[in-house]
Amino acid sequence: MPTCTWAPTVFEGPKWLRPSREHELPAGEALQQRVIGRVRQIEALGISHLLIAQRWWGSAEEIEGSSLDCLAMTTLFAAHTETIQLITAVHPGFFQPATVAKWGATMDRITNGRWSINVTSGWYLKEFEMYGVDPLEHDERYVRSSEFIEVLQGAWNNEEFSFDGEHYRVRGLRLEPRPTQSLTVYQGGQSDAAVAMAARYSDWMFLNGGSPEKIAGIIGKVRRAAAETGRDVRFAMHAHPLCRATDAEAWEEIDKRIAAVDPKFLEERQRSTSGAEGMWASAEDVLSHLDTNEGFSARLIGSPESVLEGIEGFRELGVDMLHLTLGDTMFEEVVLPELTGNS
Repeated sequence: MPTCTWAPTVFEGPKWLRPSREHELPAGEALQQRVIGRVRQIEALGISHLLIAQRWWGSAEEIEGSSLDCLAMTTLFAAHTETIQLITAVHPGFFQPATVAKWGATMDRITNGRWSINVTSGWYLKEFEMYGVDPLEHDERYVRSSEFIEVLQGAWNNEEFSFDGEHYRVRGLRLEPRPTQSLTVYQGGQSDAAVAMAARYSDWMFLNGGSPEKIAGIIGKVRRAAAETGRDVRFAMHAHPLCRATDAEAWEEIDKRIAAVDPKFLEERQRSTSGAEGMWASAEDVLSHLDTNEGFSARLIGSPESVLEGIEGFRELGVDMLHLTLGDTMFEEVVLPELTGNS
């Protein structure tokens, strides 16, 4: 089963999610050793895909803090990896699609086809204001993202391409050298606007974690929309596994973490992420309060046998890839090799 994880480009997460505040981020060779060493560990684990997040700013209070630019870090990882697929998250509005198409075609050549893009419409509205980018209304951001993808795909699929949209325009756009393969497009979101964009343009959807019932509902909705456009969409689901010798031990630890959550912190975090539908906002599922993107809500919690059973259930529902938060030792030593064949 394909597996994905976050690249080490975002640091100093919310205080209650980290054991202690990290020291100041190093620079130069020390920084390179830190991030390259981690990526090499990820590749050695047999993880097939690496997602390089797009984060412009964070307070390190309710969300992440220090962050490194996604384009620069993708280039660095390309130079120090051999097999892992690199997925770069890009926010339309912050970039022009034609310039990203050129950069991406170069990455495609450098990596021999190991690069793809995650078009993220954006949800942290404070970042837009800080960088002078029009946030637009929620659904209009997906219109902008759709046009962004149209330009990317048009440039990759045609010797010459022109486009005249509401948000982007190009005239006689040519990429030389040409990309070596077609462009694979990922996206996030689970709103109606996100589903409509996936059905028309994207190859993969990143889903937040959730119960089997929730995930089945989203997959069914996307598949129905994609059937109307004659396309297939694949799904990568986020999960934050917690694996212990027995189910009881694992859930005892989860209960302790839930008890430690500060309600005031949750209120502030939900205000900060008000631009996103489904981001840390489930009042019905307390597990969604424990991490970003509702990873614990996937409930890959318990003994290795129980976690593997849960994964198989999601696979049967149509989850094609697991987007994992790593760090759980027993999961990485016992469960992960069953998924990657890297035993």
